[in-house]
Amino acid sequence: MKMNNNDILVRLRYALDIKDTAMVEIFGLGGIETTKEEVQEMLAKVKNVPVDEAQENDYVKEVDNTVLESFLNGFVILKRGVRDVKPENAQNQFLMTKDNRNVNNILLKKMKIALSLKSEDILDILHEAGVNLSKNELSAVLRKEGHRNYKECGDRYARNFLKGLAKRYREQV
Repeated sequence: MKMNNNDILVRLRYALDIKDTAMVEIFGLGGIETTKEEVQEMLAKVKNVPVDEAQENDYVKEVDNTVLESFLNGFVILKRGVRDVKPENAQNQFLMTKDNRNVNNILLKKMKIALSLKSEDILDILHEAGVNLSKNELSAVLRKEGHRNYKECGDRYARNFLKGLAKRYREQV
C-alpha cells in the first residue's frame, strides 16, 4: 500500500508521541495556521463510505506536500530553533518538495536535522525496524535531488524509518 502524506503525519505523530496542541504549535512554527479540529481531521480516516468508493488511506482532510513539509519545518524549528538564513536563500531553503516522488527523502532529511541524528543513527533506526541499508545507499537518499548519486527513497524505507522511530522514542518513555 502506497503511503500518502496523511499516513506520514499519523505515523510521525505516533512515533514521537506528539499531542494535538503540540501539532498546532508545530504547524504554526512551519508557517501554517491551523486548529486542533483541523489537525484531528488530518489524522482521521474517512468512515461510513462504501469500500469501493474509499481507499484504505482516505482521510477527512487531505495533507498536501506543502502542508507536510511545513509541519516538518516547524518540527525542525521546535527542536533546533530558527536558523539564520541569508535573505536571498530564504524561500529557496524553506520548501524542498517538487513532487510526490521526493517526499520520503525530505522526511528523512528533516527528521535527521530535527532530531540531531547522524547517518549511523538512521541506519540503527532502520535496523531496529528490520531493514539493513548500506551507508552508501543512505547517502544517496540524503543527497539533493538532481545530484548524480541521488536516489529516491521508497515507501518501504520511509515506513520502516517511522516504525524504527516509534520503537526508539516510545520505549524511552
